[in-house]
Amino acid sequence: MDNNQPIIVKRIKRSAGGHHGGAWKIAFADFAVAMMAFFLVMWLLTVASPEELQQISGYFNDPIGFEEGGSPYAIDLGGTPTVAPDRTLSDIREDESPIPDDTQSESASKTVEQVASEQVEKRELEMLLQELQNKIDVEPVLQRFKDQILLEITQDGLRIQIVDAENRPMFASGSPELRPYFEEILLALSDTIAVVPKKISIGGHTDAAPFVGRRGYGNWELSTERANAARRTLLAAGYPENQLARVVGFADSALFDRADPLNPINRRIDIVVLNKRAEDQILEGLGDQVESLGAPAQQDDSEPPAPLEQSAPLESPAEPLQEPEQEQARPPRSTNFFEDGGDPQSFEE
Repeated sequence: MDNNQPIIVKRIKRSAGGHHGGAWKIAFADFAVAMMAFFLVMWLLTVASPEELQQISGYFNDPIGFEEGGSPYAIDLGGTPTVAPDRTLSDIREDESPIPDDTQSESASKTVEQVASEQVEKRELEMLLQELQNKIDVEPVLQRFKDQILLEITQDGLRIQIVDAENRPMFASGSPELRPYFEEILLALSDTIAVVPKKISIGGHTDAAPFVGRRGYGNWELSTERANAARRTLLAAGYPENQLARVVGFADSALFDRADPLNPINRRIDIVVLNKRAEDQILEGLGDQVESLGAPAQQDDSEPPAPLEQSAPLESPAEPLQEPEQEQARPPRSTNFFEDGGDPQSFEE
């Protein structure tokens, strides 16, 4: 038997896995760059002004128009070429050279300062609104009536409206007498409003129901007296009197619910913490009224002044008044002082 068969030995060489490439790293890097670009775009849209957003929109809508206009960029930050003007400086004659106007620079600086002050003022009013809202949510006295206290920022400032409810009116029916809980609301709000050194305007409103019960007395008088009653309550709570700008009654001329003029919510008191612009407008209007009342009427020098119409002749101060022997029948005395020509005798009985 032949045992010389070859012996085959199979050796398996084991080694670690080889390099599989870095494609995933490239994909991840592309993803990171895309996310960064996305967040940059979101940030730019947030900080861009409306004019810049309009320019960006115009660039993507008509990029050729932007390129023909001399600036291929949506937002020109300076340094880019522009289309040459029709006229150059050499075309302007020396006598027509523009003179710098200091008033324009002053007005521009005033405009910038005014915009900055209005923004600061708006932040102060927003902070005051937040403080009042927090106080309403915390204090039990105000928390019961939070549905009747409305706060909002308007173009005139911060408006605080205290409205009537069907089962909880602020005043007695047809009267300027305050209910006790309405006094508590004003007393609780007064100290927070007084923190801001701004003037306030108090307005009274009624619904469209006509007032009956007193002759010569209507919703105008009632709304004015109710606003004045709110003023007295604020002063009693320690509110500074020099921070009161005006007290006015609106009757039913500014309804809260125009669809339902008889809705109890139309009966309300509004307190407006005025911004500087609204305060200046009110003071300017009051100044014009005082000036128109105090200034004498101007007459044309070419024409003689027209004589005043008088219901009774004016006596000379040098001559003593003489009683007539017999009392003559006099016409009925007019109750208008201006028709009497300012004669104090017309008011004597």
